[in-house]
Amino acid sequence: MPLIPPVGDNIHRRGNFFTKAVASLCMLVTGWRFEGALPNLRQFVLIVAPHTSNWDFPTGVMAMFALGLRGTFLGKDTLFKPPFGFLFRWLGGIPVDRFSTNNVVDQTIAYFRAREKMILAISPEGTRKKTERWRTGFYWVAVGAGVPIVPVAFDFPRKRWIIHPPQVMTGDAEHDIKHLRSFFSASQACRPDQY
Repeated sequence: MPLIPPVGDNIHRRGNFFTKAVASLCMLVTGWRFEGALPNLRQFVLIVAPHTSNWDFPTGVMAMFALGLRGTFLGKDTLFKPPFGFLFRWLGGIPVDRFSTNNVVDQTIAYFRAREKMILAISPEGTRKKTERWRTGFYWVAVGAGVPIVPVAFDFPRKRWIIHPPQVMTGDAEHDIKHLRSFFSASQACRPDQY
């Protein structure tokens, strides 16, 4: 398999030769590689797990630029304040006030409906700390927007991004989330004790 799998024309793209070359060089230096390939779809929710370390974000950014992928992610609003707020917006971030009465799920579904192409990248755990239950907002966004979920595992010990096939949700959240969790394990985490 090539170092970087091909990305189809339907996928929301970003970057140029320079950004792809820098990300590819970073992959060579750090030893990270892809397993699997993204589906050639205009819209989907991409869930990444296990999320146990601050290294997850820069590793994910490296993957995004290596693929030439334009991802959108939700982040706590404090990340978008000076001095680095502009950087998170440039990377595709949308600030979220977790204490607001506004319905984030409905807003995100509206983002999907207003755009021809969109990839929402999100951690289903919603935190780097150990948690027994995933947050379900990502699931209801996928159901409400009528888009599949693509699970991507961060396998830190083997330095792999494992891209699994798209999964179509049934509306049975308990069953579907149990199925999605089967794509991930603590042995893949940067800090296994936190997953």
